[in-house]
Amino acid sequence: MNATDPKSGAVSPLSLLKLIAYSCIGIFVFFIPISVGGKETIPLDHIVSWLRGDYAQMTEIYAILVVLAGGAYPFISGSWRASKTQTVLSIFKVLGVVTAAMAFFSVGPAFLFEKDMLPFLFSKLVVPVGLIVPIGAVFLAFLIGYGLLEFAGVLLQPIMKPLFKTPGKSATDAVASFVGSYSIGLLITNRVYKSGQYSAKEAAIIATGFSTVSATFMVIVAKTLGLMEVWNVFFWATLLITFVVTAITVRLFPLSKMDNTAQNRELEVFEHSRFKQAALEGLEVANNAAPIARNILQNIKEGMLMAMSILPSIMSVGLCGLLLAKYTPVFEWIGYLFYPFAWIAQLPDPMMVATASATGLAEMFLPALIAAKSVFVVKFVVGVVSISSILFFSASIPCILSTEIPLSIKQMLIVWYQRVALTILIASPVAFWAEQFVQ
Repeated sequence: MNATDPKSGAVSPLSLLKLIAYSCIGIFVFFIPISVGGKETIPLDHIVSWLRGDYAQMTEIYAILVVLAGGAYPFISGSWRASKTQTVLSIFKVLGVVTAAMAFFSVGPAFLFEKDMLPFLFSKLVVPVGLIVPIGAVFLAFLIGYGLLEFAGVLLQPIMKPLFKTPGKSATDAVASFVGSYSIGLLITNRVYKSGQYSAKEAAIIATGFSTVSATFMVIVAKTLGLMEVWNVFFWATLLITFVVTAITVRLFPLSKMDNTAQNRELEVFEHSRFKQAALEGLEVANNAAPIARNILQNIKEGMLMAMSILPSIMSVGLCGLLLAKYTPVFEWIGYLFYPFAWIAQLPDPMMVATASATGLAEMFLPALIAAKSVFVVKFVVGVVSISSILFFSASIPCILSTEIPLSIKQMLIVWYQRVALTILIASPVAFWAEQFVQ
């Protein structure tokens, strides 16, 4: 819908009801902690915990089937031939099938079955991720399908240009990534860039600054690190810190020096007050939205495809990362690049923070795995870093390379380093403050 020509006459009371009711359901499931059986956490986490507790064997069988499907899918769809990057990733997914089968049937070398290797990856990560992504996708239909996204996007427009040097409409991309997924955000960004409405610089800023993992993945990180008791603090702090870091990196090389010409910039002139415009756009989306059942089915499909893509990568890239972290000094060497920032921030065990942060370049879950048994402040900072850093080789970097956004691997590595260093510095005081909520 064109923001300058809202079809306000088409809005009905039913649209208002859908906007409010469905959005409230989505907000409740993702953000409102409730107590069940003596455990206080968000409803989405309760659902996953119930399935894992009452149907443990079935969830493991389900997980291995999703990994198997994910390993086969690139070859069935032909996507493995799309580029050299996709070919390499497809090979890693096949390796993921092999390692998942080893974990499921308990067959293989003894060193792979130490509790922090295959058993941890499969039981503590692959199974919950395999459940939470499609289940979370069901409720994302309520959160992003009926106008809340557009309502928030219009309200956020005044801060986008001065803070992030991107057009107002990029607020929708940012929110779509955070509550949907980086793949959805990148799809939107690439489409708008190809239409000439974003410059190369703007598209690169959005891809590297807003296209983070979704709220459902943030739940997995928080669960792995034992941070669910401070879930709302962790979520909102991560969202804010991610955007603050983005506001800084857009003013640094290489993003600051990219081409900023766009062919078809749209004027962002409103006929009404900003709040009324936001409400009209949200109501218009609710009015034209597909029935909830169709939206849920579409979201489940996308969620399953995402789970199929990610689970094999966790088992292969994740295992490689864990082996490198445990048996080689590679990530310690990279970690020295971040040690000064962790030391300046006065964090406990600064080398742990630096090393864990470095592993995020391979796979965004690895920092959480490495820091899972550390103290609260370290876990909080590492959790924020794993999400705020945005760029990692098992998924987001290949996704960006598959778009037409002109970002090289070298440029992305520079932005990744900047984001990790800045996040450590900014998240540390927040972590010390958040610690009071667990004492």
